[in-house]
Amino acid sequence: MQITELFPRFDNLHKIHGSKNLTSIYGAGEINNPNICLIFMNPTAKNIASSPNWQGIKAPWLGTKNVWRLFNKLGLFKDAQILKQIETIKPSEWTNDFAEEVYNEVAKQSIYITNIAKCTQDDAKHLSDSIYKEYLPLMIEEITYIKPKLILALGNQVNSVLLGRPVSVSKYTTDEFEYLPIPSGDQVKVYPSYYPVGQGMRNMSKAIYRINKVLEISKNSSNSTP
Repeated sequence: MQITELFPRFDNLHKIHGSKNLTSIYGAGEINNPNICLIFMNPTAKNIASSPNWQGIKAPWLGTKNVWRLFNKLGLFKDAQILKQIETIKPSEWTNDFAEEVYNEVAKQSIYITNIAKCTQDDAKHLSDSIYKEYLPLMIEEITYIKPKLILALGNQVNSVLLGRPVSVSKYTTDEFEYLPIPSGDQVKVYPSYYPVGQGMRNMSKAIYRINKVLEISKNSSNSTP
């Protein structure tokens, strides 16, 4: 469910760039050739797993609601009972076991969710490109390890750092993608999309349209595999 061997290096970067009162948040989900790898920006203190007192899985979006609603709307998170519990409990009521249950469902859907930077911040203030670039080699290792069928990268900044050049997600509206070379010699398809949460809420309809297009591509690709 997580690539634990990368944790120490993520934590070293968190000591430099993260809040001193919080801890790293790592990628989680299906780590064996998932259909989709979702790459967000960086975690914030709203994630209850960022507390040093949290003893469970440290994974994206724990203790939040909006992202899980979006995933459900997109068909990426289908367990109605778990979603109902996410909607009704307070962040402080999330337990270690429930967080594990949530990410078991993520893995079940053949999805891996991560942030390009794992250093947790007190708020949603943007990080500089230079910080994301320090995480980029580890991000490439993460991708190389899980071998996703495709990457859905969210937001201009994430895509620009990941692909190594300026990217405007507004230019990617239907089935357009870029190739990301990885050390194995393979290339992974990257589908840039609008960032669908936080300040990106203003582009929600465009994000949903684009993400649905990518999911359709993923589904058709899976169905055509012998």
